[in-house]
Amino acid sequence: MATTCRANAALLTQSTMGRKFVVGGNWKMNGTKAQINEILGFLKAGPLNADTEVVIGVPAIYLDYVKSNAPANVEVAAQNAYKAEKGAFTGETSPLMLKDIGVNWVILGHSERRQIFGESDELIAEKVAFALSNGLKVIACIGETLEERDAGKSEEVVFRQTQAIANQIKDWSNVVLAYEPVWAIGTGKTATPQQAQEVHQSLRQWISKNISPEVANAVRIQYGGSVTGANAKELGSQADIDGFLVGGASLKPEFVSIVNARQ
Repeated sequence: MATTCRANAALLTQSTMGRKFVVGGNWKMNGTKAQINEILGFLKAGPLNADTEVVIGVPAIYLDYVKSNAPANVEVAAQNAYKAEKGAFTGETSPLMLKDIGVNWVILGHSERRQIFGESDELIAEKVAFALSNGLKVIACIGETLEERDAGKSEEVVFRQTQAIANQIKDWSNVVLAYEPVWAIGTGKTATPQQAQEVHQSLRQWISKNISPEVANAVRIQYGGSVTGANAKELGSQADIDGFLVGGASLKPEFVSIVNARQ
C-alpha cells in the first residue's frame, strides 16, 4: 500500500511539473494610458519568474498599445471575441482582428460575461471553438455563484460548463481552464486553498473520465477569485492549481508577487 501511495504521488508530481504555471491578469474595464504605463513599468521591473507564463487581459481599445509596449516575457490577451470572422456585429472583435495585431490569447466565458451580458454555456463554447480554430489560445472561465454553491451544486455547474466546451472542441492543447467561484470575485472572499483544490481535483477527475486521462493530466486549471500577494503562495502550492486568473490585484505592483508564487 505504501509503495502504491508513493507511486501515485510521484505520478502526480510528474504531471504537475509538466504543466507550466500560468498567471493571467484581467484588467477588466480599467486603465488609461497613464495607468497602463505604470502597470507596464512594474512588470518590466519584475523580476518575473521565468518558469511562469504571464498573460494580461487588456481592454480592446488598448490591445495594440499594450502589445507594442509590454515586456517580451508578458503575453497580451483580449477579454472577449466573437464567433465570427467578420460581419454585422456592432461592438464585437473577431479572432482574425486579434491575430492581425499580434494578440494570441483571449479570455472567454468570464463570469461577468455570463452574469451581466447573459452569455450561455453554448455561446461561450462556440466562441472558444472558433477562437481555437483561428489560432488563438483561450483562457476559458467556469465557476458557480454563491446560490449554486450553497445549494451544493458547485461541481454540477462546473462540470456542465466544461461539458459545453468539450462538446465543441477536440484539441485542448491551447486551452487553459480558469475556475472562478463567482462568490469570490471582487468580494474579498476567497475559497480556502483546500476548497479550491477540492474543486480543481474533482474537475480534473471529471475530465479524465469524460474527456480523456491525457487531457486531464495536461490541461492547466487556474484559480480566480480575490487572489492576492498574501494568499497566492499557499493557493499555488496545491497539486491541481496550475496558476491564477487575477482581477483587481493585476493592476497593482503586488501582481509581481502573485506571478512569483511558485518560486
